[in-house]
Amino acid sequence: MRFRHPDGSTVHLAYCTNVHPAETLDGVLAQLRDHCEPVRRRLGRDRLGIGLWLARDAAHSLITDPVSLRALRAELDHRGLEVVTLNGFPYDGFGAEEVKYRVYQPDWTRPERLAHTTDLARLLAALLPDDITDGSVSTLPLAWRTPFDSHAADTARAALTTLAERLDALEELTGKSVRIGLEPEPGCTVETTADAIAPLTAVSSPRIGVCVDTCHLATSFEDPRTALDDLAAAGIPVVKSQLSAALHAEHPHLPEVRAALASFAEPRFLHQTRTSTATGLRGTDDLPEALAGRSLPDGAPWRAHFHVPLHAPPAPPLTSTLSVLQDTLGLLVGGPRPRTHHLEVETYTWQALPAARRPRNRARLADGIAAELTLARDLLTDLGLKELP
Repeated sequence: MRFRHPDGSTVHLAYCTNVHPAETLDGVLAQLRDHCEPVRRRLGRDRLGIGLWLARDAAHSLITDPVSLRALRAELDHRGLEVVTLNGFPYDGFGAEEVKYRVYQPDWTRPERLAHTTDLARLLAALLPDDITDGSVSTLPLAWRTPFDSHAADTARAALTTLAERLDALEELTGKSVRIGLEPEPGCTVETTADAIAPLTAVSSPRIGVCVDTCHLATSFEDPRTALDDLAAAGIPVVKSQLSAALHAEHPHLPEVRAALASFAEPRFLHQTRTSTATGLRGTDDLPEALAGRSLPDGAPWRAHFHVPLHAPPAPPLTSTLSVLQDTLGLLVGGPRPRTHHLEVETYTWQALPAARRPRNRARLADGIAAELTLARDLLTDLGLKELP
């Protein structure tokens, strides 16, 4: 979906396809048919943006077979879909029964991560619509926090510097500009936007910036204005933003609140849990760990890294951090000029929701994704952006 900002530039809104497990090119093509096109039809749109997730096997198939790449581009056009951004965070196995820590491998200390991200940039340059010259790829924030020492930091910085050089060469070759955004996430060596400033300043390339995920921002209790202003002051671009909402528990000491939180403690994904205290941020790597004992103070609100549907917050006594998303979105695109032009709804946890809240079939899932995009669209038009055909 495209929107005209009051400054005349185009802002893109997509939804991320990592909610649909697919490791192969055939799986990606099935996604377009079974999920993405039905969402577009529900919205009554001739064209829908998708934030495509290409697992390593699918990306390798496309990068080594130009015929397959042309066929994918043709399939996108046929189904009324367009791609200006890719989710390059998960490498593979994102649809597995247990993902947890494996989603952070390979990290930016490993040559496989550089090779895969380079491939994604090249693929995106080929998939961009003819009238669009700028693309974005989000990626993991260097690595999980342990083990990560000074040698690892140097290795990751060198890989990003090499990537920036390759992106420069890609634009010279294709005329398409692709930028990469590190996505701060709780538990990683870059947990917050503040953590991103030093390593990205060291890389010092306009090609490498930040992907602001509003669920992660909220989980870490970051103030959106401070976060975005500090990035701007450091000259670090917001390459894209993922519009998502975290799980919020206002009174985690209450038994009924803990019982409600327990229904979201599931085995597939990590749900890092945080609370803000007088001495700083405290947290656990997963929600079950927070609920199991006294490792996390419960005298102040808890937030858990669980992407809850934007339009359907959990029932009381829980809620979501949709207000953080709204505040962030206003700061990103509500001013005289957009701080980013790429927005992506990313609720990948539909099938990890408590059983009673999971969509029972593909049609219900498409209904939910369309409802999220409708909410995001309304937020954008309320900010003065005009929806384009």
